[in-house]
Amino acid sequence: MNERNNKNKKAWEYRAYEFWMKRDGTPEQKAKELSRDPQKSLKKHQSYFGDVKGKRIANLCGSNGRKAVPLALLGAEVTVFDISEENKKYALELAHYANTSISYVVGDIYDINLGEYANHFDILYLEGGILHYFHDLEKFIHILSRLLKKEGVLILSDFHPIKRCTTEDLMYELTYFNNHPQNQDIAYKQYFSEEEQVDFPSILYT
Repeated sequence: MNERNNKNKKAWEYRAYEFWMKRDGTPEQKAKELSRDPQKSLKKHQSYFGDVKGKRIANLCGSNGRKAVPLALLGAEVTVFDISEENKKYALELAHYANTSISYVVGDIYDINLGEYANHFDILYLEGGILHYFHDLEKFIHILSRLLKKEGVLILSDFHPIKRCTTEDLMYELTYFNNHPQNQDIAYKQYFSEEEQVDFPSILYT
């Protein structure tokens, strides 16, 4: 894992479990919510999956399992790839309380074991704004293509970059379009008090 990704790992492991508890409730509480209607939990993406029973799905940058667990409840064999041990802790507890199971691999996406996972998955699912974490998109896409079976499906949803292209007063910001890594606050920092926010590590994105 390179220096950039080590920095991001440190950030995403800083009080992340505590954040999920603040935002989503305990894993037991969240599991009850997801179990009531797993299909609905996939929100705007549910129509892209179809019947997932028996299918192998990789949820890359799968965070706290809030998408992986519903897919598992629907009968899929789900593997999450993510950089954070704190995310893994919440996700596995979530699966436990939902009476299902998922696999969870912690590490750098660039370091996925392609000897084990090449041509392995029917569906790759990536959502929630992740592309700006990958400085080498060609390498990233190459890894995705290796993970998919020949007739596999890629479901990738990301936010529009307009938020990164403008300042708070809606002025055009040139820095978005350069290739140099930039520091940014971790997404959930705002859920903590101002006194606590001082100690939060930053992330790097391109």
